[in-house]
Amino acid sequence: MKKFHLGEFEEIVLLTIAILYKDAYGVAIKEEIESRLSRDVSMGALHAGLVRLEDKGYIKSFNGETTEDRAGRPRRYFQMTALGKKALEYSRQTRESLWKAIPKISLELKFDS
Repeated sequence: MKKFHLGEFEEIVLLTIAILYKDAYGVAIKEEIESRLSRDVSMGALHAGLVRLEDKGYIKSFNGETTEDRAGRPRRYFQMTALGKKALEYSRQTRESLWKAIPKISLELKFDS
């Protein structure tokens, strides 16, 4: 399988887009990450991550319907591509392989304070 590179935050954003499916837009992605991971996310960091993912071809974006509550501006929705799914699969397989390679004793060690 082709090697894919996903940073930790990119992986989190891509997984969140998959979770939200058709409801994946900026604020919803931000709130979902913050809720699930108890981690603050700035809109700037999220936007940068979305741009990187789109540049890599892992997601695509499109405008939704215009709404009155957004002064007639449409929401920008994000959807995972087939390439994005492959990147997530590669990331998961890589992590599982690394976890399986850890000797059992390595995780049972107790460290002195």
